[in-house]
Amino acid sequence: MPVITLETSKLTLEQKRELVKEFTETAARITNIPAHFFYVFLKENETENIGVDGKLLSEKL
Repeated sequence: MPVITLETSKLTLEQKRELVKEFTETAARITNIPAHFFYVFLKENETENIGVDGKLLSEKL
């Protein structure tokens, strides 16, 4: 069971669909493992829980 995990800020449903599709297709092609074996986990984080350059991302937007 290959697993692909992405941690990111909030995504739209369409972005999630596209990421899952593209990650799966690309990983399956490169590894020669059938796509139906892949699990993709999208972990969304609030911008107030992400720090960049010593500041909260919510304060940089």
